[in-house]
Amino acid sequence: MSERPLLGSLPAQFDLVVIGGGITGAGIAREAVRTGASVLLVEQNDFASGTSSRSSKLVHGGLRYLKSGQWRLTLESVRERQRLMREAPGLISPQIFLMPLYRGSKPGRWLLRIGLWIYDLMARSFDSRWIDASQLQALEPNVRRDQLIGAMRYLDAGTDDTRMVLRLIFEACSEGAIALNYVEVTGLVRENGRVVGVKLRDGARAGQREIRASVVVNATGAWAAELPDEPVGAPRLRPLRGSHFVFPRDRLPIRHAVSWLHPQDARPIFAYPWEGAVVYGTTDLDHGDDALANVRMTPAESTYLLEGLAYQFPDLDLRASDAIATYAGVRPVVAGGKADPSAESRESAMWSAPGIVSITGGKLTTFRITARQVLLEASKQLPKLKPRRALPAFMNASDTGNVRLFGRLGAAAQTMLAELPREEQVPIDSTPYTWAEIRWAVRNERVVHLEDLMLRRTRLGLVTPQGGAALLPRIATICREELGWDEARWTREAQDYQAVWQSQHAVR
Repeated sequence: MSERPLLGSLPAQFDLVVIGGGITGAGIAREAVRTGASVLLVEQNDFASGTSSRSSKLVHGGLRYLKSGQWRLTLESVRERQRLMREAPGLISPQIFLMPLYRGSKPGRWLLRIGLWIYDLMARSFDSRWIDASQLQALEPNVRRDQLIGAMRYLDAGTDDTRMVLRLIFEACSEGAIALNYVEVTGLVRENGRVVGVKLRDGARAGQREIRASVVVNATGAWAAELPDEPVGAPRLRPLRGSHFVFPRDRLPIRHAVSWLHPQDARPIFAYPWEGAVVYGTTDLDHGDDALANVRMTPAESTYLLEGLAYQFPDLDLRASDAIATYAGVRPVVAGGKADPSAESRESAMWSAPGIVSITGGKLTTFRITARQVLLEASKQLPKLKPRRALPAFMNASDTGNVRLFGRLGAAAQTMLAELPREEQVPIDSTPYTWAEIRWAVRNERVVHLEDLMLRRTRLGLVTPQGGAALLPRIATICREELGWDEARWTREAQDYQAVWQSQHAVR
């Protein structure tokens, strides 16, 4: 991406202004620019800084949705999962799941096999099968052995959720869109009862500007009801908090994703390898009226998750102090009146008024379907926004030399490898990240604060001890060279980042 533009340099009029830089807004901008429309995306904080960097990192069909009868959502999700794995290798990667089963436990082996057969049928890919206890123990020797009869093996996919968002945004920009982080919408501009634009404030540079728009899309997720001057009220949302631990691989040594039901309430929980560490979660609890910012795992959630670990991996004696970090996010779920939060539908909800379309809810996996539905609704007000035939969500950037890097950066990976010194293209400690990725992100990916680099452009803040504190001296040099930060700016950024890490990600 080019250098972050000033508000004053923007065109006065866009066909579409998208508010929200999470997966939904990114997907809408990506699909909209393909129609030939002029597109501006604005995000009040950093791209993907809300729910879209705090998910379970899974691109999946939602096996549990079959149980609650959400057939269409499951079908859409598994089909999108298959497409995304084909279109973005290295970004969306196949993930083998193992679900241990025990004598007398529910669901039973045959019921689960039927459910997975339907799951595979929807995906048109028959990957699930039964493995016996000895095969499971050979694959994952630390699972509970008492009363073990075997496991179901099935396929889903994993990703870095933030990199999904960033690649969509950056590729949209490469085709003509403009995207700005740290730009807040302070109000909507109206004429004769119609929304005709937005009022913007640049939090990084203190500028203000009104921009005209033929259509505005409110894609702010859990914040949908907080958009100033929103002309039509959002549906009643039920924000649900999901919390996760991140463990080092040597303390939770698994090679596959392992899924099981929590002994307390039979909710699905899972652990899986991710970015050189292991992610384990998740909870699904009402967030209530708590602030949507600065979300963190509660002590009750920690206790709940540790009980689940002790049940499935009793010999490992895992404790909270063994974890590297925690993270929590709030899902923008539309309230459906269910007593059990997990039973609420993950379908999206859309509403509109003259000049504006709003969207909330939905899943990471189905962002493209959601984006096209929004544009179809927006095209009723501006016909040129009608989505064209479905194209791959991501540009073709396959390269057998470094699939992971090409998955994360797309076509820009080739430029990175050519531009940056080979001595920086080496892994950082036991992580999959390289110093070249750090430099590339600082130089090209709209890093405004150190937090953006450590928690989103990379995930070093989650997968290295103390949020990557030991790495900061070398990162300081890169930030000074690429961003021109002086000693005072670096000190302030480091202090701010460490405060964020302590309040949201430190293990307690």
